[in-house]
Amino acid sequence: MAKQPESDSFLDMFSRFGRDLKLPNVDVQAILDHHRKNLEALEKSARASAAGASSVLARQHEMVQNAINEITRMAQNYQAPGNPQELMSKQAEFARRSFETTLKNASEVADLVRKSSTESVEILRDRIRDAMAEIRAGYERK
Repeated sequence: MAKQPESDSFLDMFSRFGRDLKLPNVDVQAILDHHRKNLEALEKSARASAAGASSVLARQHEMVQNAINEITRMAQNYQAPGNPQELMSKQAEFARRSFETTLKNASEVADLVRKSSTESVEILRDRIRDAMAEIRAGYERK
């Protein structure tokens, strides 16, 4: 039986196809470097998002602990008042403080989330800006 010639690899066939069509040379290393930078930016952005989420969760945990401590303190100091007006006054004061604390905490958490997401988006925005500059520079060389 006659020995069949070894077939070309896919890359060899693709390269020969490009030469036959007279396609411009492609700098594979530059393309790989470009995508490596993209992946590094995505990783850095993901790390920033994860760190932000972690700080939000830690702060929320702290807020819940503070609320539990405040409720516990109030329950321990609670004495049944002699008249209904005094009871209503204490309950109204507790409701007012709870509402104010909730608003303050919500605002603080929103600020933490905004800061975290801004940092994450800024990393990606910088990479997009750099990528566009790389693309422009590649076209200017030709």
